[in-house]
Amino acid sequence: MLVSLEFRTSRSEGVFLGISSAKVDAVGLEMVDGQVVFNVNNGAGRVSVRSIGQMLCDGQWHHLLARKTKHALTLSIDGSKYNTLNPYPQSTSAETNNPVYLGGFPAGVKQNCLTIRSSFRGCLRNLQLAKSHLNIPLDLSSSHYLSGVTPYSCPAA
Repeated sequence: MLVSLEFRTSRSEGVFLGISSAKVDAVGLEMVDGQVVFNVNNGAGRVSVRSIGQMLCDGQWHHLLARKTKHALTLSIDGSKYNTLNPYPQSTSAETNNPVYLGGFPAGVKQNCLTIRSSFRGCLRNLQLAKSHLNIPLDLSSSHYLSGVTPYSCPAA
């Protein structure tokens, strides 16, 4: 699985993406304390990778690439790469057909791989979600539910 997007924000916390089954399989991508955190639970336990270095809540555009392979997580921010191995070799895929939440999630919805509830505040563009051979550009104007989102616009920094 691969998630690619560009973002800009001045907030140190916010949800980029959450997908979670009713049981435990889940994927979460969030900004925590000015850094990006990518979490995956394949059913055996949560595995995380986190960016380090400059604060990413600086109002500038940043390119984010999060990749989950069979045995590892990779996070790339503006070309800097961060990796972690999956310590649970018996559990290699996070499987769910549940909704993909971008920028936050409704009250009452449980997300197993997000540590924060704060909605993302800022701008997102060029969102792509890929699984195996499918590469899907996300068109927010066709979303089932929009709250505080204006597709194809971004306020001045």
